[in-house]
Amino acid sequence: MTTTPRLSQKSTKVEELELKDAVADTLDEARMVLPGIQALFGFQLVAVFNASFGDKLSPELQMLHYGAIVLTVLCAALIMAPAAYDRLNDPMTVSEWFVEYASRLITFGMVPLMISISIDVFIIGMLILKNPVPSCVVALACAATMTLLWFILPKLITPRR
Repeated sequence: MTTTPRLSQKSTKVEELELKDAVADTLDEARMVLPGIQALFGFQLVAVFNASFGDKLSPELQMLHYGAIVLTVLCAALIMAPAAYDRLNDPMTVSEWFVEYASRLITFGMVPLMISISIDVFIIGMLILKNPVPSCVVALACAATMTLLWFILPKLITPRR
């Protein structure tokens, strides 16, 4: 029986997860992230159709916002891809390859999400502060925080076997 390591409730223990459970958990992780992505996408679209969008944002900031929307779409596509693959190819089997494939797609999907959120933070900063320096600093701090929590700490904090 092939298993994947997984943290149990106590950080000092590691329990082996059966492959079918690893696949279910991986797809559940994608499902957990997706509503947040959809909400962000909805707010990004609403902003564009707001009457004051053209008045409050310079053409450069409008293009940045458009870029953030495109990144959010890319993120959604990457996050949804594992479920589509599972449905279309062989929904009756599980494999380590699929868990790795799905995990990579979900991880890669977080990169455009992080960038999209940071761009929107910058744009909001520009609207409120009307100064690119603090707006950029806050946006970069947000990106750094997401990078730390989503990519760096998970690699540094690993369970001991």
